[in-house]
Amino acid sequence: MLSVPRQSVLSLGQYPPPDQVIVHLSDTHFVAGAAPLMGTVDSDGHLAEALRGLVASGLRPAAIVVTGDIADTGAADAYGRVRGMLEPVAAELGARLVWVMGNHDDRAAFRAGLLDGEPSDAEVDAVYDLDGLRLIVLDSTVPGHHWGLLTPAQLEWLAGVLATPAPRGSILAMHHPPLPIPVVLSQLIELREQDALEAVLAGSDVRGIIAGHLHYSTWSTFAGIPVSAAAATCYTVDLLMPAPSMRGQDGAQAFNLIHVYPGQIVHSIVPLGDHPTAFEIPVTDEQLAMLAQLGPEEQEAIMAAHDPDNA
Repeated sequence: MLSVPRQSVLSLGQYPPPDQVIVHLSDTHFVAGAAPLMGTVDSDGHLAEALRGLVASGLRPAAIVVTGDIADTGAADAYGRVRGMLEPVAAELGARLVWVMGNHDDRAAFRAGLLDGEPSDAEVDAVYDLDGLRLIVLDSTVPGHHWGLLTPAQLEWLAGVLATPAPRGSILAMHHPPLPIPVVLSQLIELREQDALEAVLAGSDVRGIIAGHLHYSTWSTFAGIPVSAAAATCYTVDLLMPAPSMRGQDGAQAFNLIHVYPGQIVHSIVPLGDHPTAFEIPVTDEQLAMLAQLGPEEQEAIMAAHDPDNA
């Protein structure tokens, strides 16, 4: 297996290494009493699988962000189990742990169970400083409903935050993505009145918007800003189900990695599960450093000699 140093400071391409890596998880949907979600989905086991892979990767993320629907029905013990899984991993990796409200979450239980705060029905909005990169958390939930909405007061607060640019720009984290939704039935639970948010974000330093809610990975732009919705770790939506029907499947779960570069942000999908190995190229720290010092032609020759297709 690879023995490349964790978050290596070396680069073999034309871009420098990323300034930061952020882990983007969404829609864990833990059920009270660790019962299977909808009687069949092992939400606890799927998240545990994701975290095992993350720890084994050697990554040192700046933050782990969970964009909502953490507990399926807002049960206190569900929040306790998710927190019990994620806090030790975040501590081991040296990552800030950031929780975002989802439509299945309960604000009072969310505050008490995840933030050690007093139970309250107020929106859970927050700002985090990740070494100059500003992470803004917006609570897009509407109690008693599954569609999303940002209130005028929240938008005014957001405008105030964005009035002063951050050194490395901002990322907005919310549950409901401001995107068109091809799945017809899911359009019933979209983020409403998106034009109001667009007006606030226009001309701001927001470099990316991350969300969940849809249970499949998707990307687009909103107000000229890249938007990335991460798939769920519990179950996913089958995008090939003939419309207008809808199907959830216990498979294709994933989370995202966000690599933050000085001039751009890269979002990548990490599927859950162990898969057969097609090939491996073991590399030591010393070999990587030596390869970095060679010219492009020498690097290409060495890679060609290790190309599995040439074996």
